[in-house]
Amino acid sequence: MKPEPDQEWSRIGLSGPARKALVEAKLYRVSDLRKISLDELAAMPGIAKSTIARLRVIMDAKKIRFR
Repeated sequence: MKPEPDQEWSRIGLSGPARKALVEAKLYRVSDLRKISLDELAAMPGIAKSTIARLRVIMDAKKIRFR
């Protein structure tokens, strides 16, 4: 069975609109967030401040930075 493209985002607990925005931007894993800037993430429809805060905590733990 093929994993869903938003599987990691769902596991993290992101909202449906946030998951949809990330998948549409071809961002499927936390490590993919290296490809974009924080400003680009914040400009995506469906990405709330709470989503950004949650992602930053995970990124900091994994030592991943935005572009």
